[in-house]
Amino acid sequence: MSHIDEYRRWLAGTAGDEAAGRELRAAAEDPAELEDRFYRELSFGTAGMRGVLGLGTNRMNRYTVGRTTLALAALVRESGGAERGVAIGYDSRRFSREFAKEAALVLASQGVRAYLFDALRPVPVLSFAVRRLNCLAGIVITASHNPPKYNGYKVYWEDGGQLPPERADGITEKLKDIGYFDAKPMDEQAARAAGLLVTIGKDIDDRYIEAVKGLLVNPPLACAMGKELKIVYTPLHGSGNVPVRRILKEIGIENVHVVPEQELPDGAFPTVRVPNPEERDAFDLAIKLQEKLKADLCVATDPDCDRVGVACLTASGEAKLLDGNQIGCILLHYILSQKKALGKLPENAAVVKSIVTTEMARAICRDFGAALFDVLTGFKFIAEKIQQFEESGEFTFEFAFEESYGYLSGTDVRDKDGVNACMLIAEAACFYKRRGMTLLDAIEALYKQYGYFGERTVSVALQGKDGLSRMRDLMDALRKNPPGAIGPAHVVRVRDYMFKEPVSDVLYFELDGGWACVRPSGTEPKIKLYAGAVGASHGETERLLDQYIRALKGALGMEDTSA
Repeated sequence: MSHIDEYRRWLAGTAGDEAAGRELRAAAEDPAELEDRFYRELSFGTAGMRGVLGLGTNRMNRYTVGRTTLALAALVRESGGAERGVAIGYDSRRFSREFAKEAALVLASQGVRAYLFDALRPVPVLSFAVRRLNCLAGIVITASHNPPKYNGYKVYWEDGGQLPPERADGITEKLKDIGYFDAKPMDEQAARAAGLLVTIGKDIDDRYIEAVKGLLVNPPLACAMGKELKIVYTPLHGSGNVPVRRILKEIGIENVHVVPEQELPDGAFPTVRVPNPEERDAFDLAIKLQEKLKADLCVATDPDCDRVGVACLTASGEAKLLDGNQIGCILLHYILSQKKALGKLPENAAVVKSIVTTEMARAICRDFGAALFDVLTGFKFIAEKIQQFEESGEFTFEFAFEESYGYLSGTDVRDKDGVNACMLIAEAACFYKRRGMTLLDAIEALYKQYGYFGERTVSVALQGKDGLSRMRDLMDALRKNPPGAIGPAHVVRVRDYMFKEPVSDVLYFELDGGWACVRPSGTEPKIKLYAGAVGASHGETERLLDQYIRALKGALGMEDTSA
């Protein structure tokens, strides 16, 4: 079926909805726009689906949400989980609340109980709720840190982690037999009367906060230093404002200053280019306040509050951002070293990281006798590893992190947890402040101890409707003809995850001077290039990373436009 035929189906399917008719007719005036809306369907994978808001098969709207929810409802019923139900959360993005309610009432129409939060919540609170309420699945309406025009639909399973690949494949298969206009949401009052729509409120929040507080490494430390540490915090118009401020207050951190322009939820994210704590310009307002107040650190969470970024002041009073690997290593070293000093570190301590996360973690774990496990990119794989530890009893989980600013130190949540991370960052900052050090000083001390590790990530977008097919072709070509060297480093071994379990379209190159990795995005036509190196100085490491990335682009046949 052509995109024009699909467009006509949507015109007919939305008949009677004047707003929908106007939007579709306006789209038809721009042939490129019309084709982009209908040339494909939003793909559904382990990370769910994500797309630009608007009408069309390649857009996020009530019809794509309803159709996907019907597929999920069928999977839940087949798994015997209709009574256990599905927990649903959402963030501050445009239409997040409406899509969450749509999903809840579509589930109810299929006899599946829906637990819907009474207001926006962070992703980790949804993960916690799935486990605490013994739900079979969960949904979060969010596009994480993407630009304002996006929204998305993430699915969780009963362990509280994101949907495993076999379950995602099950939903994809069911979608083939479901039309975009098949979903008929149940009347809200009727759903509540039948016990098929239940509101989640303060009780889950209280239980979650208590669980997070239980992850403090040294509770008296935060109480003792809480009046001295000064923090600037920004939720970037997202869902972190209430829980992050609450956790910091309850552990004893009293000097928390919230960026007023970014305090309240706003799906337009009017003060930032993108609400992403990985980006320097997302910190502009927060750093301005930090420098004015001379605050020890500035902390930012993304809209769904699963990622955290940090800035610290240098000796000259200027703010400098830490990257996700640096934050993760500071927290990892703090947790292991202090638990060991306090006699709390178990002999079977285990740490988990993704394959594209810094190798400094390995050196730190080796130093403290902790086992380190590598998993594929995606916190769902970390969640699976935690579940394995619990079932076997062989290891005790202590910490996990990804280079993409995600961290977790407990087992009540099975996704990256920005609230948990903010608390640990504050505690570590208290520890170092007592010693006259900042977190910048802390990471430099780790470099001196373990080596000058460095990492680089570059995303290459493949534009146009043929972007996805071109991405596949590039990966196929690299797989068939892998390089023997990347820059000045020889390839010691190639790990092709298309031939491992779980299967993933990832190529990892072990180098005699570091590592490199190529991974296509699971949700959009984009290839990510990763590299890691360790040198005798920051300068040497940066030179190696430049060479590795340039060589990766060459191996993919991409022009290198870097300076």
